[in-house]
Amino acid sequence: MTDTTGTRPAFDPARPTPDATGLEAIALTKTYGDGPTATHALAGVDLRVAPGESLAIMGPSGSGKTTLLHVLAGILPPTAGTAMWRGRSLADLSDADRTKLRRSEFGFVFQSGQLLPELPADENVALPLMLAGVARAEATARARQWLAHLGLRGMEGRRPGELSGGQAQRVAIARALVGNPGVIFADEPTGALDQTTGWEVMNALTTACRAQGASLVLVTHDVDVAHWCSRTIQMRDGLVVGEQRQVPTTGATGTTGATGTTGTEGAAR
Repeated sequence: MTDTTGTRPAFDPARPTPDATGLEAIALTKTYGDGPTATHALAGVDLRVAPGESLAIMGPSGSGKTTLLHVLAGILPPTAGTAMWRGRSLADLSDADRTKLRRSEFGFVFQSGQLLPELPADENVALPLMLAGVARAEATARARQWLAHLGLRGMEGRRPGELSGGQAQRVAIARALVGNPGVIFADEPTGALDQTTGWEVMNALTTACRAQGASLVLVTHDVDVAHWCSRTIQMRDGLVVGEQRQVPTTGATGTTGATGTTGTEGAAR
């Protein structure tokens, strides 16, 4: 047997790490600029998101919400501190391995959908699988299954310009989930939608995440959107300043029930 002591293997999405602690931030800071003009987008954030948990991040503009999401997702590097996924520091991965991680373990839903306008819905959804090496026929079949699951059967051949805002966001949700990720990052997923369509999109997103056992981390300004999650944290000046756990809204009940709030200490864990 070859001795591999001290050797750190490359990231392999087919081999999950034994430490399934989910997503974790340890003393995360993110600073732009130097000296007296420096801006501290994150000022020491501690946070854990358990496997399968849904978390909403709220706060005023400039509070650090989107920066935190981007650092947790490995899109931005922290200035200091550690972002971890399943017990592994994202900083320990090469750029190529972080890209592979985002492609295989993370899914993303943005406010505007970010769909490719020249591709039909099924190809937009299948694209991440094909980039990961899945054959086109299999990728397209899986994409169509997800579109049907999200109520878009018969719309597989429509391009984004031929879809309503809510339909386009459901295509984006299908694209985020088609690779069976462990966590979905959603940045203002209903920000460009009316209230009714936003309700439909959040119902589709949270139902699909629960069915797949994926964690959900979303940024929102809308309290009603946050109530679809089991926990909400409040941010201000780059810090987590409060937390609320709640019975999340579901499509079946349409109701919520808060179960408790804490200050900064409770929000850190």
